[in-house]
Amino acid sequence: MKITSVETIQLTEMPYLVFVRIGTDAGISGTSDTYYTTDAIRGFIHQEASPVLLGADPFRVEAIWDELHTHHMARWGGIGMEMRALSAIDVALWDIRAQALDVPVYELLGGLVHETIPTYNTCAGPMYGLAGFNRAGEGRSSLDDLWAQNNEPAKLAEDLLSQGITAMKIWPFDRFALASGGKRITAAEIDEGVRPFREIRAAVGNDIGIMLDGHGYWNLAAAKTIAAAVEEFSLVWLEDLIIPNDIDALLELKQSTTTPIVASEMLATRYQYRHLLERRAADIIMIDPTWAGGITESKKIIALAESFGRPVTMHDCTGPFTLLAGVHLAVSAPTAIFQESLRAYLATWYPGLTTIELEITDGRIRAPRRSGIGAELRPEVLQRPDVVRQISE
Repeated sequence: MKITSVETIQLTEMPYLVFVRIGTDAGISGTSDTYYTTDAIRGFIHQEASPVLLGADPFRVEAIWDELHTHHMARWGGIGMEMRALSAIDVALWDIRAQALDVPVYELLGGLVHETIPTYNTCAGPMYGLAGFNRAGEGRSSLDDLWAQNNEPAKLAEDLLSQGITAMKIWPFDRFALASGGKRITAAEIDEGVRPFREIRAAVGNDIGIMLDGHGYWNLAAAKTIAAAVEEFSLVWLEDLIIPNDIDALLELKQSTTTPIVASEMLATRYQYRHLLERRAADIIMIDPTWAGGITESKKIIALAESFGRPVTMHDCTGPFTLLAGVHLAVSAPTAIFQESLRAYLATWYPGLTTIELEITDGRIRAPRRSGIGAELRPEVLQRPDVVRQISE
């Protein structure tokens, strides 16, 4: 089997998301996606990656990863858009290999450890990531969890529990970071920021787990203040209150609170995660498979985290193939504790653009049964008037 085409597919409605599809002479195609800097990602894929891929054996996943990383990325410091491009390519190659062998991807990762994996709902609306994160809520609707987390947090928690979802992630402090650039937070802002946590606990007690995301907006001093303010609510974790580019600062934050620290989808490759783990600066390790290096590299990060006694949780707030890659990794990893998901995405554009089918019952995602990654783009996507396709053959 040989690779015969490398294709990028984008919709102008979703300028930050790009799909990557790799074709073979056996008629099998593998598909993935990734997020951010999509113009640059397309350029890297067609200029740098395609000459390596075309004519190559798609089963040589590790060799292709090493060739692209060592000779086309690492020498130039490539851990940003180049890593996202390599990640998407890698997931598509795993999809091809698993389809050719007629097994789900997790069977190639050692097989099932968990029949199901717990999920939590990231509380955003359907349009949250289509044109950039942290949009204002679309409005008062059953699917706009971003609006609900600030305006009706208790009702949101009750609604999630009624659907069997037992954990939720919110970010009520983000809006205050815009005023100060994340350099300080006032007592009044702290009081308003903790209000959703207080209302959720008053309504449902500890029946629902709550995660706090900071999106890397705060400096260390403000992050410590926020961490202290929410400690009484027994959160599942604090996520990215600061950018993890200073691991010692993250360790200082961790030492200031009893709430577990999770870090971070902002890191890429085992080399960045190694420093985090060696400093014991996080309690839980979060990985985004289409940002950190694909399935190939995520598997290594999971093993590295296990050697430090750290559980892992898989990130997705971006695309359906990223979600599926995370699920395959999670169900095959003994130390996996969560797979992120957005009910708003799963109810709207994920199935609208792809054939994704996930069984979610009582807050747990069942391992996919289809061969390969578990989905493909719907044919009608390629007929949309806003589709932008580029093919290297």
